[in-house]
Amino acid sequence: MIRVAAVGDIHMGPDSQGLLRPAFETLPDCADLLLLAGDLTRHGTPEEARVVAQEVRGLPVPVVAVLGNHDHHDEQPEKVTALLQDAGVTVLEGEGTVVECAGTRVGIAGTKGFGGGFVGRSAGEFGEPVMKEFVRTTRRSADSLYAALKGLAEEGCAARVALTHFSPVADTLAGEPLEIHPFLGSYLLAEAIDTAGADLAVHGHAHLGSEHGMTAGGVRVRNVAQPVIRRAFNVYRLGAD
Repeated sequence: MIRVAAVGDIHMGPDSQGLLRPAFETLPDCADLLLLAGDLTRHGTPEEARVVAQEVRGLPVPVVAVLGNHDHHDEQPEKVTALLQDAGVTVLEGEGTVVECAGTRVGIAGTKGFGGGFVGRSAGEFGEPVMKEFVRTTRRSADSLYAALKGLAEEGCAARVALTHFSPVADTLAGEPLEIHPFLGSYLLAEAIDTAGADLAVHGHAHLGSEHGMTAGGVRVRNVAQPVIRRAFNVYRLGAD
């Protein structure tokens, strides 16, 4: 059984240094790895990224992350990524990574994702160039997630997790205004997950959403935005009945 700790939308800044570290230091007692589902900072500044880096530096479990929209706001995602990587975090964008947990190879495929909406109420690649690019951005992200998950299967991973910031399903948006659902996720992410296969999908972004959801193909989806789970992290088990 693999224990996956996950949280997103921690939105850290200079005044929150040390807030999560005590909880993170308990991870070896309850989890085999930690997933960070984006929006780790408030405005995506290097100063804020350094705070996040100190929270997770030297943790005795692997830490894997994707960035969120807030982490891009200052238009320095490369610096945010570099600071997290310097602290030992594996930051994914359209890639996969393999971690060893209790003698088991666990694959994590990660991408920020993007919006567009869900089946029956989604944007299409039609009209103005800016609209086409909006949808193509999501499609490229979903395609990279699919490729990463497939690659992890070919590497023989016993379990695979899809890690995104934007949601792949509408289920976990329950509680959010319907008008903003297209800006909270896209069904294209779920299609990638179902087609490539995964054991679990985790995301953030939807602060007023719900924790539990499922793709059409039966993959468990969990919204781990901190305002939803209301704790430092939640733990999900893979390989258990």
